[in-house]
Amino acid sequence: MSKGNYTDASNYSNRELSWILFDKRVLSEAKDKQNPLFERLKFLSITASNLDEFFMVRVASLKDMVNAGYEKPDIAGMTPKKQLKEVNAATHELVEQQYHVYNRSLLPLLKQNGLRVIEKHEDLSKEEAAFVDKFYEENVYPVLTPMAVDSSRPFPLIRNKTLNIGALVTKKGGEGEQEFATVQVPGVLPRIVQLPAENEKEKAVILLEEVIERNIHKLFLNYDIVCAYPFRIMRNADFAIEEDEAEDLLKEIEKQLKKRQWGEAIRLEVAQGIDKRLLSIIKKELSIGEEDIYHIDGPLDLTFLMKMYGLPGFDHLKEKSYAGPQPVAALPEGCDIFEQIRNGDILLHHPYESFMPIVEFIRQAAKDENVLAIKQTLYRVSGNSPIIAALAQAAENGKQVSVLVELKARFDEENNIVWAKKLEQAGCHVIYGLVGLKTHSKITLVVRREEDGIRRYVHLGTGNYNDATAKLYTDVGLLTCAPSIGEDATAVFNMLSGYSEPLSWNKLALAPLWLKDRFLYLINREKENAMAGRGGHIIAKINSLCDKDVIEALYEAAAEGVKIELIIRGICSLKTGLPGIGDNITVRSIVGNFLEHSRIFYFANDGKPEYYCASSDWMPRNLERRVEIMFPIEKPELREKLMHILSTQLRDTVKAHILKPDGTYEKVDKRGKGTFIAQKAFCEEAVKAAKENVEVVNNRVFIPKTHHE
Repeated sequence: MSKGNYTDASNYSNRELSWILFDKRVLSEAKDKQNPLFERLKFLSITASNLDEFFMVRVASLKDMVNAGYEKPDIAGMTPKKQLKEVNAATHELVEQQYHVYNRSLLPLLKQNGLRVIEKHEDLSKEEAAFVDKFYEENVYPVLTPMAVDSSRPFPLIRNKTLNIGALVTKKGGEGEQEFATVQVPGVLPRIVQLPAENEKEKAVILLEEVIERNIHKLFLNYDIVCAYPFRIMRNADFAIEEDEAEDLLKEIEKQLKKRQWGEAIRLEVAQGIDKRLLSIIKKELSIGEEDIYHIDGPLDLTFLMKMYGLPGFDHLKEKSYAGPQPVAALPEGCDIFEQIRNGDILLHHPYESFMPIVEFIRQAAKDENVLAIKQTLYRVSGNSPIIAALAQAAENGKQVSVLVELKARFDEENNIVWAKKLEQAGCHVIYGLVGLKTHSKITLVVRREEDGIRRYVHLGTGNYNDATAKLYTDVGLLTCAPSIGEDATAVFNMLSGYSEPLSWNKLALAPLWLKDRFLYLINREKENAMAGRGGHIIAKINSLCDKDVIEALYEAAAEGVKIELIIRGICSLKTGLPGIGDNITVRSIVGNFLEHSRIFYFANDGKPEYYCASSDWMPRNLERRVEIMFPIEKPELREKLMHILSTQLRDTVKAHILKPDGTYEKVDKRGKGTFIAQKAFCEEAVKAAKENVEVVNNRVFIPKTHHE
């Protein structure tokens, strides 16, 4: 590859195969013997839930393209058909690895540590069998609905992601034909059934499907059971909406949600050794190809391991839990948040620092008689969101409340419809997203009347307004009342609720119109500085990188000598070690107890460094088809905090995986570097800072960590 020619498809990786490598990195945490046993269970569970979503959306999309005859290659030069073939091979291999870890590593270790998982109901002791049968009669049998299939009863709807037991049955006392029957394992009952302890040192559990399989003959009393095996299907959940033609987006999405239950079957999981005749019937009725069938050596749907993680009595086999998000030094409990923001910008780092100040920001605004208006974008919120409650309260208190609820937030559509209706009932003005675009930006604007006039307070974040996930996802957020950002925030909401686009922006950069050009400009500026002998340095922490224009710009900058350090959790279509670039680009992925989610950018800018945070990744969908926001961090001490976050992650020698030139990822070579875990360091720092701050507050000497403008 000659310097300056980076357009060749061989210089890029396919995004779907790159995603599978990410799930393998999660799986490597389940394999890692340095992790406590129950943490390994949790990581294995995460690989399974990740894979489910990958199939419902990405694999479904590839199948749609193939079915439609779409043959345009991706940036790596692969047609949808070729991608599908390679993805199938890679996911079959991934599933084999999942069950190898489960069967060979985790099950024996669980038994050694006092938890016996009974894999087959035939392995129950006499006493355990009696308990299981009684449990079935009292708790399970009343909930079950056996479904027979014959000339008068068609093949039933097998719902997406449900676990089912398929059986072949014959009429008692006759030589009649074998018939198909099925029963759904009810999701309303716990999948893990704990058995009475036979001794103090050991607990025993059995899975619900084994309980049902043991007693399945009681569901079909006039039949003999020839065989019974569990199966599970995944359906296409990637629905498309013709928004221009949809008169009411709310109703259209509600209608499409129902279709998810009976979209095209795209993956079938069956127990290994399933009867061939039984499999043939299921395969035919679901119109599923051989390549989409997964023969599973173990229990189907490993997401149950997350429930196993919650079993009491095994805390010694878990990571010593973090004391929880710590109070924010600049926002002590009971303070006037608006006064603290006036003292200077505040940067929050979740989940190490609490998300509750953001909830409190909305609550105080809802009650404050001087607050005139609250405007907010909501993408994903929690099931019982205190933010929604505060917004509703604000509207009832007579404030002007405008909320953009993104109905198209995938797999949160139903939740968001409920909240949208609740907010409307409370008197909020609700906007249901924009036609053709998802609003993924995280921004809140509070307009307040003060002695010297109207002041605007703004929160900008890299993560959702979700108090539940804020304890699990790493994100950063900025609280500011800088007039320039306040003006921009007003323009953002005017753009979302009306059609007005500002002629220019003060500080914010927005997708889909301006943000991509801004990123390309910043990368190119580093390249020009390097070409002029002034050096160049970029550090970017993002979740995904697959935008061809951005990757090409990074290649060109690196070829001119710009040092580029990328911290990318998931998909990366960029390659390292290319001729003419060498070691100028490094990529690391951190997979830890918290989900890395923040987007932070550093550009050296010839000694006048610039720092930004954003809601956007470097993906075409973020830069071209979503409303996203990037915002600068300008206060020196807050910039120091961001650089500390970046440099700490670049030091990680335990949870970091390095992208190699051959496209694989390897753990950091620890030789001579010792062990350092970035997330653990952040936890310890947050606890220490909170302790120091409590001591200061108790001595009645509270000085905000941020200074007055």
